[in-house]
Amino acid sequence: MIRMALHQSSYDLRAFLRNRQSQFFTLALPILFLVIFASVFGSGTVPVAGGRISTSVSYVPGIIALGVIAACFGNLVASVTTQRERGVLKRRRATPVPAAAVIAGRVLTAIVTAVVMSAVLLGIGWAAYGAHVPGRTALALVVTVVIGAASFCSMCYALTSLIHNEDTAQPVTQALLLPLYFISGVFVAVSILPHWLADVGEIFPVRHLASALLTAYNPHTTGLGFAGLDLLIVAAWGAAGLLVALRTFSWLPLGR
Repeated sequence: MIRMALHQSSYDLRAFLRNRQSQFFTLALPILFLVIFASVFGSGTVPVAGGRISTSVSYVPGIIALGVIAACFGNLVASVTTQRERGVLKRRRATPVPAAAVIAGRVLTAIVTAVVMSAVLLGIGWAAYGAHVPGRTALALVVTVVIGAASFCSMCYALTSLIHNEDTAQPVTQALLLPLYFISGVFVAVSILPHWLADVGEIFPVRHLASALLTAYNPHTTGLGFAGLDLLIVAAWGAAGLLVALRTFSWLPLGR
């Protein structure tokens, strides 16, 4: 089972590396967002638990959250929908490879991509903006990235059952995510949002993933840096997505 999942993952990774559009939205776009937002809006400071930090530094964990979501939700929704509508998933399901191994391989590829993207953004944040993760909270950062990645993968498979056309997959995911980035502390600090808009953001997992990463990144954080409640909410969304996916996910084309 594990060997087959790893084999599927290597296949999916090669397919990802051949797809320039997926590479742009998953790898290049988060870097562009970090550079643009930190350069344009990064001159001030923002309040965080225990004190204040540079706005440019605060953008690093927020854009890491965006990178994780891009790899494990945005790109994955588009990829899975396209493969399903073109009959690729149907053909894979007809092989002796267990369905769980096929899905596990695809999820593993997304999680590895998210971890690599996070490391790249960490490096850019350190080199360009002097942002670094305190050693005592480094484990919390890694755990948060993995939990966030796995949870958004589950939500991805739940959403694909609602998208019947491969051409609409990317627009639908961007329409869902872009507003959430603005009200979840990714593009705009939560402290400057109207209270009602901040309350709306609290409902969704994007806010809690960004908040958990900021906790691990915050130099004023005491202890190990685990944001327990935020991680629990992200994991709960992931569990809900998994339950929906188990009931609704289809290996057969839906748009034909």
